[in-house]
Amino acid sequence: MALLTLSGLVILALVRRETGTEGFLVGLGLAVLPVPLLIAAFRWLDRVAPGPWRNLVFAFAWGACAAALIAIVANSFATQWIATATADPTSADTLGATVIAPVVEESAKAAAILLIFLFRRRDFTGIVDGFVIAGVTATGFAFTENILYLGTAFGTDQLTGDSGIASVTAATFFVRIVMSPFAHPLFTVLTGLGFGVAALSADRQRLRRVLLPLSGLLLAMGMHALWNGSASFGPYGFFAVYGLFMVPSFGLLTWLVIWTRQRELRTVREQLPAYAATGWLTPAEPYALGTMRARRMAREYAGHHLGKPAARAVAQYEEYATELAFLRHLGNRGRAGPDFVVREQELLHELWQRKDIARPALEHAARMTAPPTPVYGWAPMPYAPPPNPYQY
Repeated sequence: MALLTLSGLVILALVRRETGTEGFLVGLGLAVLPVPLLIAAFRWLDRVAPGPWRNLVFAFAWGACAAALIAIVANSFATQWIATATADPTSADTLGATVIAPVVEESAKAAAILLIFLFRRRDFTGIVDGFVIAGVTATGFAFTENILYLGTAFGTDQLTGDSGIASVTAATFFVRIVMSPFAHPLFTVLTGLGFGVAALSADRQRLRRVLLPLSGLLLAMGMHALWNGSASFGPYGFFAVYGLFMVPSFGLLTWLVIWTRQRELRTVREQLPAYAATGWLTPAEPYALGTMRARRMAREYAGHHLGKPAARAVAQYEEYATELAFLRHLGNRGRAGPDFVVREQELLHELWQRKDIARPALEHAARMTAPPTPVYGWAPMPYAPPPNPYQY
């Protein structure tokens, strides 16, 4: 974190030097607008098994500070070197935008995903985690980059006297904030998906776990290069790439993650009945925990009757139960790792600690949302705990 703090101070100083104080403040005010919406969207996608906030804070800070600093320094150095070597500044700018920038920026952003993948392995369990971490990292990067672009545009308008819709600031805001706030996240989630699929691979599949993230990174670089080079494809090149490539790709990836989220809920409904059969869960809980509507109703029920601490306890219960279902799913496929039993007992202990608050809420939610026919064999019935709650 000390490194991120230092890089943050340096990047702020660099951007302020490039844009001036007034341009920096204008760029900051405009660049921050899409950030809450993008973070909320990624958090929504991660609702089934939400990762800890510390990972998202680290990812955003890395993108906004470390990755942005690396990109600004490396891109400037490479472009100046090419311009000096070729004596052709125009070609150097084009080459820098279409070749150097995609490689440098996507590699810098990918470093955050790699660090969480290596050192927060328990929190990185699949495709959705890769998508969310990559998207938040890229959101941070785009935030800093937008400050630079918008602040520079404002400085240009100050020199030329332009204002309103005809200004460079307005045009930059429309292209970067209105039309394409998802551009950087879209590139980087390809890298995140590579890491996400690798996380689903067995430990013995080492080549697969290396090649998949690299393949995702190469795809991210390629899409980034296509986007940056669209302006050189003619007067309508930008709109052609935007309409025929970027928007469909964004829609496809969004569908993929939503489909994956539904598959995660199905995994919860399929894996948790084994724990209900042994008394760790009530028969109603696998259904309630595998339905987003029932989970939300359970939290609301606990909060209404027992207050916010109870709602938080139910939310934690839901998260631990989801993680338990994923762990058992990996165990059934031989991919849980040597600490499977220890981790399973830890999760069961966490559930048992919160059962008195969570179970009534979840059973209420199950009754309110239950379909007319039993789901996975569930039907309301009396519950009796096991004789020894820690013997499994």
